[in-house]
Amino acid sequence: MKKMLEFKAHDGEIEDIALGPDNKVVTAGRDFQCCVWQQDQLVTGLRWHENLPGIPDKAYRYQACRDSGTFLGLGTVTGSVAIHIAFSLQRLYYVKEAHGIVVTDVAFVPESQPGRELLGGHEAALLSVAVDSRCKLHMLPTRRSLPVWLLLLLCAGLIVATILLLQLAFPGFL
Repeated sequence: MKKMLEFKAHDGEIEDIALGPDNKVVTAGRDFQCCVWQQDQLVTGLRWHENLPGIPDKAYRYQACRDSGTFLGLGTVTGSVAIHIAFSLQRLYYVKEAHGIVVTDVAFVPESQPGRELLGGHEAALLSVAVDSRCKLHMLPTRRSLPVWLLLLLCAGLIVATILLLQLAFPGFL
């Protein structure tokens, strides 16, 4: 093995690191940050006080991270568990103090046949393990979305309605 790249990712120790799709790397550090990297360039990041305002920085920090490609799962030293969208870091799921103490690791249920059976109608499932000797399964409900055909139909209706309104407002428009 030979070193391919070296850069300063955090101030202090790195608690956890996960490899994601498209050669992205996710790091959780003792500096209260969770970062997504492409090579040595910061793509996006979370700072504890920006993610959860009103909670003091020094009492909490990200401890464990995993990236499924679609989602980023995080565990904290306070026992909280969160799931974010990987590319935007928008939070979809959060359980404050899911465990009594430090979450030491998180892992997504694999997208294999047994994993899909466990998911049922949920979009993702995250396992969390903590110092309290417990393993918990967190299920992310499927987000609702419009079917593409319905969205196209609504767009077509909006265009027709706009043309009719313009025709009423400006006779001879067409």
